[in-house]
Amino acid sequence: MAEYGFWILTIIKIAVLLVLILTADAYLTWFERKVVAYMQTRIGPHRVGPHGLLQPAADGLKFLFKEDAMPSGVDKLAYFLAPFLALTLSLTSLAVIPFGPKPLPFSFFGHQIDLWISNPSIGLLVLFSITALGVYGVALAGWSSNSKYPLLGGLRSSAQMVSYELALTMSVVGVVLMANSFSLTEIINQQDSSKYGLLGWNLFGIHSFTQVVGFLCFFIAAVAETNRAPFDLPEAESELVAGFHTEYSSFKFAMFFIAEYTGMISVSCLSTILFFGGWNSPFPASWEFTHFLPSLLLILFGLWVIYDGIKYETIFGRVVLPGLGTVLAAIGLALILFPGANEFIQAPFWFLSKVFFFLFVYVWVRGTLPRLRYDQLMNIGWKLLLPVSIVNVIITAAVVLLRAKP
Repeated sequence: MAEYGFWILTIIKIAVLLVLILTADAYLTWFERKVVAYMQTRIGPHRVGPHGLLQPAADGLKFLFKEDAMPSGVDKLAYFLAPFLALTLSLTSLAVIPFGPKPLPFSFFGHQIDLWISNPSIGLLVLFSITALGVYGVALAGWSSNSKYPLLGGLRSSAQMVSYELALTMSVVGVVLMANSFSLTEIINQQDSSKYGLLGWNLFGIHSFTQVVGFLCFFIAAVAETNRAPFDLPEAESELVAGFHTEYSSFKFAMFFIAEYTGMISVSCLSTILFFGGWNSPFPASWEFTHFLPSLLLILFGLWVIYDGIKYETIFGRVVLPGLGTVLAAIGLALILFPGANEFIQAPFWFLSKVFFFLFVYVWVRGTLPRLRYDQLMNIGWKLLLPVSIVNVIITAAVVLLRAKP
């Protein structure tokens, strides 16, 4: 058993990551609908479970039992392959994301359990190579549907993703120059925040050179790369019905949306790693009281959930919410009582908090900005982001060379 321990452990980690990511994707739909609803003075999902928390489960069941209609004249192989390709590539990109520096405090048949599936020395290149293939899923969906609207959506998406891929890649070259590595863990370690806190992150660049411009170019290009508003031209419903997935229904339709939300998570993880210090705390290491922030936030949030549940309008909510709040508050209290566990969760807590912040920005942008025209979309990519990111690379390279001189 011990000789197969590594492979068994890898399969277990893949299964756990898939469950967590697919659950996160489901609740991202709920989160997006709730946030946009509050921005528009609405309630959002509210009927299925307390505060609509069971709405993702209802949506999933609906997709499973809907009729799987397929138009005549489609290229069946490409038509079925497209959603699987889009989903598989988006999920695969998360395999190289490191979620924390320390392994779990126990081993599996002599193998330490790191908080990643794979940690290659060229992790950034692997990630970009996988995401670059994502255009094939959308292009195949548009071409194979044998319909003009999906075809136009697929063509738009191909042009858009190729255009913004250049700016996306150039915007991170400055980070690679400063870290002198393509390894994602090395890039995080280079942003040491133990002395200066968040000033050590690449965004502020007290150790090297600020990458504010690189981050802005990266995030704008990444939003366009994931086909999210205001860059959602491939599925512009006012022009193309639903774009490249017009002819898809049932769970194949859902797979495109799971791929989109998984892409959002990947981009949020990359933004966190490259520019926001990864798992590093925004506070200096000497501020030891900040180590209790995770447990304090859990306790306060748990108490708020209990209070909200007591006055909730349905009996089900008055039972479930106080129970959930009690569990959250108990976990926060346990972290205070067990300092070792509290210390271990610091890195994953800060990493996931930053990822959640970027996911909120995604939703915020969708609820705020109108969709761009296609000529504006191309002008931003080719005439603004690409030249600015190249200038940022030149300046960063010059600063790195000057600082390297004895």
